[in-house]
Amino acid sequence: MKASEPREYHGVKWHEPIIFELSCPGERGIILPEVEQEIADVVGDIDQLLPRRLKRRQSPSLPEVSEPRVLKHYLRLSQETMGNDTNNSIGLGTCTMKYNPKIHEQLVRNPKLAELHPYQDERTIQGILKIIHELNRFLTGISGMDHYSFQPSGGTQAIYANASVIRAYHEHQGEGETRDEVITTIFSHPGNAGAPSTAGYKVLTLMPDEKGFPDLEMLKSMVSERTAALFITNPEDTGIFSPNIKDYVDEVHRVGGLCVYDQANANGLLGITRAREAGFDLSHFNLHKTFASPHGSMGPGCGAQGVVEKLKPFLPGPLVDFDGEKYFHNGNKPLSIGKVRKFYGNVPVILRSYAYIMTMGEEGLRDVSEISILNNNYMLKGMREIPGCTVPYSEGDHKLEQVRYSWEDLFKETGVGTEAINRRTVDYGMQNYFESHHPWIVPEPFTPEPAETYSKEDIDEYVAVLRTIAEEARINPDLVNNAPHRVAIAKITDTSPMTDVDKFAVTWRAFKRKQAVPQ
Repeated sequence: MKASEPREYHGVKWHEPIIFELSCPGERGIILPEVEQEIADVVGDIDQLLPRRLKRRQSPSLPEVSEPRVLKHYLRLSQETMGNDTNNSIGLGTCTMKYNPKIHEQLVRNPKLAELHPYQDERTIQGILKIIHELNRFLTGISGMDHYSFQPSGGTQAIYANASVIRAYHEHQGEGETRDEVITTIFSHPGNAGAPSTAGYKVLTLMPDEKGFPDLEMLKSMVSERTAALFITNPEDTGIFSPNIKDYVDEVHRVGGLCVYDQANANGLLGITRAREAGFDLSHFNLHKTFASPHGSMGPGCGAQGVVEKLKPFLPGPLVDFDGEKYFHNGNKPLSIGKVRKFYGNVPVILRSYAYIMTMGEEGLRDVSEISILNNNYMLKGMREIPGCTVPYSEGDHKLEQVRYSWEDLFKETGVGTEAINRRTVDYGMQNYFESHHPWIVPEPFTPEPAETYSKEDIDEYVAVLRTIAEEARINPDLVNNAPHRVAIAKITDTSPMTDVDKFAVTWRAFKRKQAVPQ
């Protein structure tokens, strides 16, 4: 068979208990030797060295398991897991799931970094401080912003931090109470509405015009002396890039508001366009997307938060500065919004991104965007040829690094919608695709993104799988609607543990506590 054809796949399925259920009283993975008398004579009694407030009153409730049992447990779980190293992950649009170079993992596991402690004397961590400072310079060049903070743990926290900076800025200008509204668009990342709302702002939402662009005339009717900021993603989640982006920015600036560019996934923009030239005041990058650090399901991540010069005093800190001789944490920022997480950011993610940018260089980063756009439009051509699949908005136009497609026609014909197709892709060894944020403005949506690291064969295989599933929907819709069939976890029909507050628990111990309470 060809590499581009749908392949037979059957996932490993272990009826594997969780680690706490594998616990066997008295079992140990390692038994520490007794302290040698010569060492005890020098060090003294460990019980006397620890302050009383740091001592546990009872042993922690940890599973008691041997080393072989632990190894088998986690290897079995890994065999049941789909991911970019083993499967085709084109489908996760807006998340930029690209190949993560393994040399970067060697860098972050080096003891010099792995054993780094945030309270170390700055004289002993000049190397990593230099890398943080240099990455700040790289991102300012890529975006045109003037300064970056690496404190936010991800994109949405960076949006929240930007909303907090905006509030602090307007308060400093004496307009904090007046400017209480922010504007975003329906196809921007949902964090652009959720984070400012959490920060206390009233959120106004722009809907698209007939081309799919945010309605500029509607924006003109929304802005006023109450406008604090515009939060916008461009290209939006549809993959449509608005060439008139500066018109939106100018309109908000006209009434004294600030403008925030959400560049959480900027894989189609590197070296081509910058936030600065569009007039933006704030921006953020997700280092765990565009700059090739692994995702990890909402973490480990870093939403690098960038601002223009006038907003630097409000950034969360400390920032890393250089005085010509040494790098140091500069926490002398009386106007700062304060920390949004501990210490100075997710250092392994920062190092991976630094290494990626150093490897690619200026020309390489532009190549990333050009190949991403080429891959996306090549796939767009193949997807348009699948009966039942349509491309709402800007029909016939090229898109950037992703597209929001629709299975509406197939659903009307067969009763098979995007959620069923999504589950069925797993039977072909594909990681689930991203459908859409709610509400579904595009009916029966799905949003794949073939980043620059996918080959032509990868894209052909992905399209072939979706074409096969569309054919299956016409021949045997129940097969697709009841998918998946060949993976570790079959179709879940009872979703109440994820939605019922009486059943939902985020930890094993919380689950056990709920079990113990009579319902």
